[in-house]
Amino acid sequence: MLRVVSLLPSATEIVCALGCESWLVGRSSECDFPETIRNLPVCVQPAVDSQADSATIDRTVREGAKQGLPPFQVDSASLRSLRPDVILTQSLNLPGGEEAIRNLFAAQGTNGAQIIALAPSTIADVWDSIMTVATALHVPDRGFEVTSRLQGRMTGIINQSLSLMARPRVACITWVDPLIATSHWIPELVEMAGAKNLFGKPGDPAGLLSWKALVEADPDIIVAMPCGLTIERARHDMCTLSNEPQWWDLRAARNHRVFVADGRQFFTRPGPRLVESLEILAEIFHPHEFQFGHCDTLWQVL
Repeated sequence: MLRVVSLLPSATEIVCALGCESWLVGRSSECDFPETIRNLPVCVQPAVDSQADSATIDRTVREGAKQGLPPFQVDSASLRSLRPDVILTQSLNLPGGEEAIRNLFAAQGTNGAQIIALAPSTIADVWDSIMTVATALHVPDRGFEVTSRLQGRMTGIINQSLSLMARPRVACITWVDPLIATSHWIPELVEMAGAKNLFGKPGDPAGLLSWKALVEADPDIIVAMPCGLTIERARHDMCTLSNEPQWWDLRAARNHRVFVADGRQFFTRPGPRLVESLEILAEIFHPHEFQFGHCDTLWQVL
């Protein structure tokens, strides 16, 4: 049995989906699903204060990226004591890329550990990530089983959405201050759920969105899913937009089709629960055709 440290929430969920939860010996403070892994030692903390206001969080993240700093702080003593065989982490924007990541963890005394850095940008990349983890853990057959099962669930939703005539025009927001539109795999999920995505292209990084562009596009639906934030925090942050003078000029606002979703547990975690993320969008876009029971708990009307 391998000793695995996962420093990425989506990677932790992948390990558990593969039936290897008992192999986990350490996690990051952000790894919180499933509930049963919360008793594992925490060896990494975020470098950003999640309780700060949105503008401060964004500024801190951008400044750190410019300086080539990782978005987390490693507890070296804790990590060394766990004696990991495999460390699952995210690919970082550091000079030297993969080599920099390996040097970062080698400096913590984990020279013998296999470092697996994941950086999916599309849904296809997510399936590849699952297979990468499965291969590293020597359970490739389980990887095929998990990806096939998840793909089958998504295909059922896609097939049902293709039969729908109405395809609402949707703006998905990943950050409010500054205003940032979603991208990476989210545009794909929007299309799969039976809607037209207005901002962001599959695989591209999220980009700034001007208030003027949002008003001119006048989407039928707006979905706010701030990265790493709960529904309660998303509702609070959306006041920045709803206080704009032109807010009620927006079709989505007038028709009460502005929604907030759980961007901490879903959407921004490129792992098994992207299927639930797709279900959330399908319920929001076509509430009469899709009912998965996520309303009020995983998404709400603003």
